Order: sequence, then C-alpha cells, then structure tokens
Amino acid sequence: MINLFSAQIESMSIHRVGNKSRNESLFISEEAHELSDELKPLIKEYFLKSFRDKEENYYHFIHDTDLEFHQLNGLVTDIFNNPSESHDISKKITRLLFEESKHQHIKGGEVYVVYFENMLIDNEKVSAVGIFKSELKHDFLQFEEKQNNLDAILQQGVYLNKLDKGAIIFNTEKDNGYKILSVDSNKYDTKYWLEQFLQVDFFEDENFYTKKYLKFCENFAKDVVLPAEDKQQEVLFMNKAMNHFASNDNFNEQNFLNDVLENPALEPEFQNYKTEKAPKYKVEDLSDFPISNTAVTAARKKIKSVINLDTNIQIKMDFVNGDSAQKFIEKGWDEDRQMFYYLVYFNKEEKS
Repeated sequence: MINLFSAQIESMSIHRVGNKSRNESLFISEEAHELSDELKPLIKEYFLKSFRDKEENYYHFIHDTDLEFHQLNGLVTDIFNNPSESHDISKKITRLLFEESKHQHIKGGEVYVVYFENMLIDNEKVSAVGIFKSELKHDFLQFEEKQNNLDAILQQGVYLNKLDKGAIIFNTEKDNGYKILSVDSNKYDTKYWLEQFLQVDFFEDENFYTKKYLKFCENFAKDVVLPAEDKQQEVLFMNKAMNHFASNDNFNEQNFLNDVLENPALEPEFQNYKTEKAPKYKVEDLSDFPISNTAVTAARKKIKSVINLDTNIQIKMDFVNGDSAQKFIEKGWDEDRQMFYYLVYFNKEEKS
C-alpha cells in the first residue's frame, strides 16, 4: 500500500521530446529546474494525484535476457545510487523516450524526470524516480492592462489537474526489477509507453494474485453459476468468495471451495473452468498464496450485488454477510400469474 502525501521533490529536470518520425526535435535542458516555493506543491499534486486515485497495479522492469535488465532499469538505478547526478541521467532517459517516439499517433510534449524522497510503500519509506510527460495543451486567457482597457490574450499551456503519462519507480524490490506504478490518460498509445519505453510487466505479488483470482471467480460466477442456478446464487457465490478472502490471511483453494460452493456438483465445473480459462486470468498455478486485504477491498467495491428483473424492478443486495441472500430472500413460482417472484423479509424500512 502506498502513501504519497509525505513525498518530497528533491530535484526535477524538464526536457521536451517531439515525434521522431515527423522530424520533430528533441530539446534537452542544460540544467535542472529550480522549483519555487509557490510552484512546488502545485507540481507535486500534478504528478501524484493520478496515482492516488488509481488502483495499485504494480509493474516491474522485465529482463532483456535471462540475466540483464534493459537500459532504463540501469539509468534509474544510477539515480538511486547517485541522486546528485539525476539531471545528467535524466538527459539519457529523455533520449530513450525520444527514440521510441516513432509512431505517427505519438504526441510530443514535455518530459519531467523527478527524484523523490519519503515515498511510503508497504509501511517503508523509500526514494523514487518519477518519469512524467505532458502532451495535451489547453487554451487559457491571460489579461493585460493597456492604458484604459483590459486586454484578453489567448495562450496555451499544460492543465495541472490531469497528468497525461507517468511512471513512479519505487526504490524497493531492486532484484526483481523494482515496483512501478504507471498511469496513461491517453490510451491510444499505451503500447509505446508501457512496452516500448518502460518495458514492464505485472509485478506478481499478493496484490496481483488476489486480484487475478477474484476476477477469475467473478467470471466463473457469471459463466457457470448463473446459467446453472440463478442470479441470486451468482450474487451469493461472489459474496461468499469475498467474505472468505476478507476473513483469511492466506488462500488455499480446497478450503475456499469447501467454504463457498454449496452445490457439490459445481466443484468439477469449477476445476474444468479453471483448466480452460486459467491462462487468460493468469491463475494456472494459483492454489495457495497470501491474501492482500487492499485488493479485496478494491474488488468488493466493484462487485454489483443487483438482481435486475424484466418488470423494471431492481433488488440490490448491499451486505457484507452473504448469508443474507439465503435468510431474507426467497424465490418462488406463482401458478396463477405464471411468473417467478422474490419474497423479501425485513423488520423495518430504513429511512435514508
């Protein structure tokens, strides 16, 4: 889990890259940028806001060969080892990005290479290197007094509320290619940013395992439980799955199935589904792993415990205890109306 509020910008370099295929230029600043006291909190918020609002899906640098990481990994390591040399190293990082700016859709823009101290990740204070890029320019008005009139001047600049691209490389897990977070607001060239420049892959830790397995369970509920049972049982399965993850520190697949699957006939269906779909969700070898509470909390927020009926009625089951779906909701068939019904039990209506 990360906390970025205590992060401090120790140095920042600003350069500009154009699109190489369109013969646009590369501009390298001779010296690092000196941030004013007024600008420092604004620029820090610009860089970090998108990461606070984003799920923690970590990446890591991948190996060029079985033994070596690619060049960007080495340059980031050089900054961690020699922070005073970060500006000179930032020039090399910017040239790497320029070399990858070849596709016609890639926009030019300013590149910021930032050295941070006091990043908090997994309750440990670490340094970090941020690589950010602003691409889109926005119109704004400036005003100037000219004699007895106020003149409006149209200018273009960077909108500080939204970062276009960014990566934070935390100084932890060095031997595994560091832990990295990335954001990209302009999805049309994600391959250029993630694969060609950063050259990263998902960091496989408890957060990764928990998210992948819960996503796999969600699709099993939709593809198998729903057709075999009904929407109520699909919702019940996912709530029991969430509760199992929330109440355990470590995951064991057989214990999970014993706890969650009420219908024994679904267990072979589960195993068959896992055999077929495991590569898609990257859960082939996942049967025992530590559980990430952060990932469980994030996944629970996305699960929709709603039954939509063709009579324009919704039944929303907003509960932590999945047994509520069994104790307080009954499904039946009305012979006179030739329709299904749900019978809901309650003590009183809650006033919102």
